Amino acid sequence: MIRNYDPAISSNLQIILTYSGLHAIWFYRISHQLWQLNLKLLAHLCSQWGRLITGVEIHPGAQIGRRLLIDHGSGTVIGETAIIGDDVILYHGVTLGSTHHALGDTSRRHPKIGNHTLIGAHATILGNITIGNHVKIGAATVVLHDVPSHVTIVGNPAHILHKNPNI
Repeated sequence: MIRNYDPAISSNLQIILTYSGLHAIWFYRISHQLWQLNLKLLAHLCSQWGRLITGVEIHPGAQIGRRLLIDHGSGTVIGETAIIGDDVILYHGVTLGSTHHALGDTSRRHPKIGNHTLIGAHATILGNITIGNHVKIGAATVVLHDVPSHVTIVGNPAHILHKNPNI
């Protein structure tokens, strides 16, 4: 997937050795497995090592589907109860965060992102909201409400720019 979306990549070896978004996903996959085994401290340590190395912070409790692409991921933050579908692209500085903090609250506080969604640089998506499938979110967009499938949204606050019926 990386080679299909990044023309600057010249080889698979370059991806393996230098692509920080891929490294962040590797750290996440390991820390998530530790989280599921209830080794929470070890999971957090692994996740923080990954953040130090890649600049991408992914909570080990987040649920991430297949083929997530984090392109130029520095500054990206994915919260504990976030859910990300398959074939999602995140650019740098994206935040999938919470709008509140309640101690002991285990309910979903972070966004759910549908399949085939593209999230532009420095977009902020906050709270227990759902982003539909085949959505494009523009750079620096702030999303605080649910978004239907097949739309492009931009702005602060986010609004629908146009509907994408063909995707």
